[in-house]
Amino acid sequence: MRTTKNKKKSKRWLWITLSVIGILVLAVAGYAFSLFKSATDTVATIHEQTKPGVTTPIADLKKTKPPISILLMGVDERSGDVGRSDSLIYITVNPNKKSMEMVSIPRDTRTEIIGKGTVDKINHAYAFGGTDMAINTVKHFLNGLPVNYFVKVNMESFKDIVDAVGGVEVNNDLDFNYEGAHFAKGKLQLDGTNALGFSRMRYDDPRGDWGRQLRQREIIEAVIKKGADISTITKFGDLFKVIQKDVKTNLTFDNMWDIQENYKDARNHLEQHQINGKGEKIKGIYYLSVPDKERLALIDNLRANLELPANTARN
Repeated sequence: MRTTKNKKKSKRWLWITLSVIGILVLAVAGYAFSLFKSATDTVATIHEQTKPGVTTPIADLKKTKPPISILLMGVDERSGDVGRSDSLIYITVNPNKKSMEMVSIPRDTRTEIIGKGTVDKINHAYAFGGTDMAINTVKHFLNGLPVNYFVKVNMESFKDIVDAVGGVEVNNDLDFNYEGAHFAKGKLQLDGTNALGFSRMRYDDPRGDWGRQLRQREIIEAVIKKGADISTITKFGDLFKVIQKDVKTNLTFDNMWDIQENYKDARNHLEQHQINGKGEKIKGIYYLSVPDKERLALIDNLRANLELPANTARN
């Protein structure tokens, strides 16, 4: 497992990867909420409740300010397809230590699918059992670490979000072609359709899925930077429509504001983790097998940031 620390100002937006659309909810819509009371209806519309025990929301974040965990799910739901979790990012945020730990779980990671009774790629859990099965499977992979909150965004419609903020600028470090479009090295101006393609390519990237995750985060950062400047948003009605259509979360309106107010300083100490494993084919299907040593070392770091006791049950 490779761990990197980044305290540079240029990376401070990464903390809001606190949610792929916590991005929009906290940075864009969060500010808009203070201007448009009607936006509280949007929050009600995007709220999704999980079954008891799947997530563990905290009653009063403002009063107790406990460490929290958030699972970000970028779901690839296309017409005629039940969808898979294209991206899984698990984040722990500690307002007391002012620290944040973030790990992207590769989509091909081989693990038990909880509730299905099979071993498969972790991103298939969403296809088999939706939000609840995806969360339970991630919790199992992380030896029972809690998921307090989740944010789910339909990546197929993410292009609408990019278009709603007027497009984004990214700095591309890899020259490649994808679905008929050419992405040259250097600064690129992307509309929603190209931003989606930019974030999806992985097979021609020597870094594989990790490279794709980096591009996805760059798109996310660009959306935040563009959207946080209220002067760039000309049609809030369109933005709210996109959020209502493409985002689901168990965060409440109060949760969003409490996190924005009390947890944002954690961005100053962000630690990102990369999960390393061995790619192998089993019955002709490619998987990433993660050694227990790698997985358990990662879990120890996450548990520490959540201020949980060391887990002696080493699966």
